[in-house]
Amino acid sequence: MIPRLALPPAPAVLALLAIAFVLPGLAGHDPWKTFDAIAIEIAHQMHISGDWVVPRVAGEPWLEDPPLYHWIALAFGKLLAWAVPFHNAARLASGLCVLTALWLLYRTAGAAAPLLVLGSIGFMVHAHEAVPDLAALAAVCAAYAVLPRAHEQPLVMGSAFGAALGLAFLALGPVVPGALALAVLAAHALCPGWRSWRALPFLAGGALVATALAASWPWALAHRAPGLLDAWWSAMVRMSGTPLENLRYFLVTGSWFAWPAWPLAAWALWARRREWREPRLFAPAAALVLTFAALAILGPAQDVSVIALLVPLALLGAEGVARLRRGAAAALDWFAVMCFTFFAALVWLGYVAMLLGVPPKIAHNFAKIAPGFESHFAVAPFALALALMLAWLYVAFFTPPSPMRGVLRWAAGVTLLWGSFASLWMPWADYQKSYQAVALQLRSKVPADAGCIAGQNIAESQRAALSYYAGLVTEPRSRAGREGCRLLLVQGNPRDERDGPSADWSKLADVGRPGDKGERFRLYRLDTP
Repeated sequence: MIPRLALPPAPAVLALLAIAFVLPGLAGHDPWKTFDAIAIEIAHQMHISGDWVVPRVAGEPWLEDPPLYHWIALAFGKLLAWAVPFHNAARLASGLCVLTALWLLYRTAGAAAPLLVLGSIGFMVHAHEAVPDLAALAAVCAAYAVLPRAHEQPLVMGSAFGAALGLAFLALGPVVPGALALAVLAAHALCPGWRSWRALPFLAGGALVATALAASWPWALAHRAPGLLDAWWSAMVRMSGTPLENLRYFLVTGSWFAWPAWPLAAWALWARRREWREPRLFAPAAALVLTFAALAILGPAQDVSVIALLVPLALLGAEGVARLRRGAAAALDWFAVMCFTFFAALVWLGYVAMLLGVPPKIAHNFAKIAPGFESHFAVAPFALALALMLAWLYVAFFTPPSPMRGVLRWAAGVTLLWGSFASLWMPWADYQKSYQAVALQLRSKVPADAGCIAGQNIAESQRAALSYYAGLVTEPRSRAGREGCRLLLVQGNPRDERDGPSADWSKLADVGRPGDKGERFRLYRLDTP
């Protein structure tokens, strides 16, 4: 007799689920645009230059993010340089941050909160990329983990809370830690449970430690390059897009990215509306509102920013799981089983088509997207995908009815879908997404005495990939000419060369990724003396 899975799941079950979610696809593929390639290039530049104060992409300062994540990635890259390529080692920083965040959420709010983060649809891919937001995620989870014990040892807990906020600042800048700090300050003013003399040492210790830790890297940056500090701060507070456009984007994107955390959070706030001054509800709700407002005002409109909303949504959603009505719980449960079983079956069907050529129409579509790719059977990825499917069937058929069953199955379904993709489709995806072949082909066409190379229309992630793989560093387009760079690299349209230089330039290379219909890299040389 097969035993049924007890709910709420035991810590060992949660740990196994978290590891099964995090590890597949974390390593084993090249840097992908956009965030993955940039963060790995920054860590690699730190590795080869020894400068960990100024983040750089292709030799130029990159001031969009503070460097905490890149420091962690650099540590993994140095530690495992003997065993794996730098990018695979550096990306393990993401795994560490995600596992830390999930563990802290479990310690704070029980099993439902980490399951809601695991089950968030948009988190599935970004959790396996090199993105600084993951370091901020872990730091914010640490800050929330302190709050239930805030007044037991107020000075110690306040210092720990401040340290977590300072680390979040060093990971992502002022928006996320600032919103949480304001929310906790408001909670001390409005929540009766936190209005006591113990609030003073807690808030004082938190403010002191947070300020000192957050100021450490800006101070080092000002000492190294004062002008860059001003440029960094301007980038942190610069508005990108209009508030109305950003608001619309985050409402639409958050509706699928943070599913099913956000409807459960909304239900919790409604069901417990008379208890709104309880700190466990008020603090994450206020932080959620403030963070969302800051994202709408400042932008930019990019889905990775929604990661900042997942922790308060998960903490609120965990409060709503136990109060979920039977019909809603059953609907979430049924939808998870049907949805993820269907999509996992499609992943397996695509794998069979790539490997065996049947069904022929599906196999043709895969070949059309990635021309030249040859699929090969590998035992380990196949075994992992099969194990995930068997585990999914166990969760689907041997989990007793419970309000938490839908949340568990949703997290398990996301783990199944991502793990199946990473095990069975990753070589095909990496073949078309990697810039390694492009970078090496361009490098082979650069003359030995070429000098500098000017660049035109080259996006930051592509500059990062070309620098990481081939050491290709481009100067501004204005440097191209007889008195400057006699080589010009243009990122343009595959179908025409309207963005190319004049007739005085001859083409040395014309390369692109397999099946990529959106970009082409052309290398030109100035022929006239």
